[in-house]
Amino acid sequence: MQFLSDNAAPVHPAVWEAMRRADATDAPYDNDALSRSLDRAFSDLFGMECAVLWTSTGTAANCLALATLVPPFGGIVCHDDAHIEQDEAGAPEFFTHGAKLMLAHGPHAKLTPASIDAVIDPIRNDIHRVQPTAIAITQATEQGCVYSPGELAALTAHAKAKGLKIHMDGARFANAVAHLDCAPADAGPAHGIDTLSFGMIKNGGMSAEALVLFDPAKAAEAKRRHKRAGQLQSKGRYLAAQLLAMLEGDVWLDNARAANLAAATIAKAAGERLLYPCDANEVFVAMSPAEREALRAQGFGFYDWGADAARFVTAWNTDATDADKLAAAIAAP
Repeated sequence: MQFLSDNAAPVHPAVWEAMRRADATDAPYDNDALSRSLDRAFSDLFGMECAVLWTSTGTAANCLALATLVPPFGGIVCHDDAHIEQDEAGAPEFFTHGAKLMLAHGPHAKLTPASIDAVIDPIRNDIHRVQPTAIAITQATEQGCVYSPGELAALTAHAKAKGLKIHMDGARFANAVAHLDCAPADAGPAHGIDTLSFGMIKNGGMSAEALVLFDPAKAAEAKRRHKRAGQLQSKGRYLAAQLLAMLEGDVWLDNARAANLAAATIAKAAGERLLYPCDANEVFVAMSPAEREALRAQGFGFYDWGADAARFVTAWNTDATDADKLAAAIAAP
């Protein structure tokens, strides 16, 4: 009974079928018919013009986006729990050739106008100091919480007033949209973000993520960085096929809804031990080492989260019976 990570989940059948259909001769790199259709598919999804590049990992999508927005001598304000700070092994600095991550604090791994100001206001505007250029936010956050449209509107308006670009790490963007039950644009793009890494792999994809640029004029630069970073695969049609398969018939959204529903079952059982609101498909529970050992003895897989907590992650294919069993085990005295 696997709750280790949504990365451990299998590939959705629609993705396999789309890759099989793509298994035919076509133009190489990103010149095939499927890759050329991505801009229109995502523009239709969000109701605004955008340019889209496929990448093989979320790290690549995040870091190529940041490199397109931020010069080597610039700064990126992010939460100190952000994936780009905690889990990307210095890749943002590598891809940007040295841009500095500027760490902010706040509950639920969210940035706020006040937390941004706490980082950037003390910085002197002179040649000796790295100047902030962008903010990076995560939807849903690394603590499983979702920015509401109101929170996003306030945050993005403040960032723009400060002259900052905005990148959204959307590794679990689908789960955020499912939680908000809103138009996809309202979970981020409608509020003026510049770039989005649209996660598919955690949500039933295989090996393709989407880097979405809401200023299509940035596409030429992003494409050169994409090639230079070793992301321009010669048979790109297979990556494009995965992305399009997830969009077709709202597979991406149905998958996220299923994962969120299973997570809600587990979160309800955690009661007062729930560490953060469960808005998406991650559940963080205060739990002793003995309790965690007992759960593993019953066949549950999950990550320890520090010394006194556990993280449980549901996926598109999480069996409702398994979620019920875990909920019962967590609630048991």
